[in-house]
Amino acid sequence: MPIIGFVNQKGGVGKTTTAVNLAACLAAAHRRVLLVDADPQGNATSAVGLPKESPSVYDVLVNSAAAEGVIRPTFIENLSVLPSDPNLYGAEIELLEIDRREHRLREILATFRTNYDYILIDAPPSLGILTLNVLAASDSIIIPVQCEYYALEGLSLLIDTVDRVRASINPPLEILGIVMTMFDGRLNIAQAVMKEVRSHFGKKVFRTPIARSVRLAEAPSHGKPIIFYDFRSTGAQNYIALAEEVIHAVEKTSSR
Repeated sequence: MPIIGFVNQKGGVGKTTTAVNLAACLAAAHRRVLLVDADPQGNATSAVGLPKESPSVYDVLVNSAAAEGVIRPTFIENLSVLPSDPNLYGAEIELLEIDRREHRLREILATFRTNYDYILIDAPPSLGILTLNVLAASDSIIIPVQCEYYALEGLSLLIDTVDRVRASINPPLEILGIVMTMFDGRLNIAQAVMKEVRSHFGKKVFRTPIARSVRLAEAPSHGKPIIFYDFRSTGAQNYIALAEEVIHAVEKTSSR
């Protein structure tokens, strides 16, 4: 079963929003989903209505707690979460003293990955040891890219990091796709950035952009993914369409 990381070292690009809402849409499509919150900010945890408290992924990574005892169900059928809490900020330092530190998450998830149809991992907005663990654990990654000018600079750095991870610790790692976020078709810059990204990455860019949306921004404060907060909203329909693309990319390809 696929493990998909959501990675971008630039903050504020819709990475967590995409991980959470895609997880909810896949669960609604009757897939068994585990959402792993590997970001110390814990926003993926709170976005599905769970508290940021111990035990968490920190205890699993650093203290070798059994993940099965830390994973929590959510109010969404088929969706479970391996939550985060602020202790995870210390993991960047504490993992340095652990053997095979970059493989910790990969080894943990390998023990129960067959229990789920999808494991989605929300990485922190950095290129430190936690993100390295996400890249080492993932079969593929989804890169959210904000439709703004500076997005392209950060994207080239991330692609370089992915290439280095492939060369050293995870050769099969693939880019499943790039999703354009915070898209406003009325703005020339949004159109220009999308055109530029498509010219470089072609079919790796998902067809569905995620529109800038007030309702999408409101949903996390209510502890609900957008399809459970406002199903008819543009954001909900965007993520439903994106989930269909992901299912097609993952399941149709693997069945060939």
